[in-house]
Amino acid sequence: MGSEGRTDEAKGRAKEAAGALADDDRLRREGRVEQAAGRVKRKAGEVVDEVKEKLTRKDGRDSGKS
Repeated sequence: MGSEGRTDEAKGRAKEAAGALADDDRLRREGRVEQAAGRVKRKAGEVVDEVKEKLTRKDGRDSGKS
């Protein structure tokens, strides 16, 4: 999920830059929205990973105890 967010952020930056070069406000806005969506996806993926890690530790599966 994190890599998808990073991809969206990169696409958004490219789209925003293309809009700036073409003097296209709509394209710039779309780029900013895409970047924001990418940040949300990336952060959501980080939260999911953290929760999984904490749940795994709580269960004792990865705590080094056998």
